Amino acid sequence: MSALLDVRGLTVELPTERGWVRPVNDVAFRLAPGETLGVVGESGSGKTMLALALMGLTPPGARRLGEAWLQPRNGNAGARSTRRTDLTGAAPADLRAIRGREIAMIFQEPMTALNPVLRVGAQIEEAISVHEMRAGGADVHRRAVAALERAAVPEPELRARQYPHQLSGGLRQRAMIAMALAAGPRVLIADEPTTALDVTVQKQILELLVRLQRDLGLAMIFITHDLGVVAQVAARVAVMYAGRIVEEGPTQEILREPRHPYTAGLLRAAPRLERGKLTPIPGVVPPLDALPAGCAFAPRCEFRRAECDVAVPELRRVDSEHSARCVLVAAEHAP
Repeated sequence: MSALLDVRGLTVELPTERGWVRPVNDVAFRLAPGETLGVVGESGSGKTMLALALMGLTPPGARRLGEAWLQPRNGNAGARSTRRTDLTGAAPADLRAIRGREIAMIFQEPMTALNPVLRVGAQIEEAISVHEMRAGGADVHRRAVAALERAAVPEPELRARQYPHQLSGGLRQRAMIAMALAAGPRVLIADEPTTALDVTVQKQILELLVRLQRDLGLAMIFITHDLGVVAQVAARVAVMYAGRIVEEGPTQEILREPRHPYTAGLLRAAPRLERGKLTPIPGVVPPLDALPAGCAFAPRCEFRRAECDVAVPELRRVDSEHSARCVLVAAEHAP
């Protein structure tokens, strides 16, 4: 199956007082229609910046390099073009047409992502009308209420008339989901959608996203710091560290037999039902303006070798679907 989204060497550079830094560095992956890719890593690993780069929402002054090809809608009379679009090189006007209609994002904190002085329904209506300017007001309102209902918001007509502060955290997140899906995108990016929610609501939101992804045939990028959550929603996972993907492959295979020491460390540090002491990863993520010359994880790695400090390791194949950016992967698996 051809990729709906094909990312090649995506890099984001940000200006700082000490020069340019790369919160996203040479990231590559493919996302097929209907597939969910989990993106995992600690805070500061580059997960959210990756999402913003794909959405064309990087901070002012940022530079985007590489490619991110989005396939056109097949046989859709409303499609703007029959050619692939490179999200990194598209003009601002083209990105505005694509954003929300082709690729949409659920932001991490709904209380700050939602406009506090606009009713929830009006914000969802805007997400629809900006792409369908000929649609009448009554039709747009009907579709906004239907989007809330699809996102399992109780009493959607009432909630549409309310302001964000009148909704609970779980309902605000559902409103964000409704807004992201209102214009019918094919790719959905969910950035830590269960952050700051209690355990029961987290479970409900995860189940809702899985159901919507299945029912609507969405391709989804699910960003989280929790490998346990990824196991529930994604068949494939990419682990990020210091801006790079350090391991990628089938979720169950990586959870069962991680091949990068960082991934193994994340698993040891994750809470479990069984009694036992958690094992934290020693040290901290290095600042982006002071990365080691070789493997960025080397200063924290118990398996560090001299060759780890020479150059950044390439992604080496463990098998046809599993790769890890580590010298410990057998040399015969190197690309």
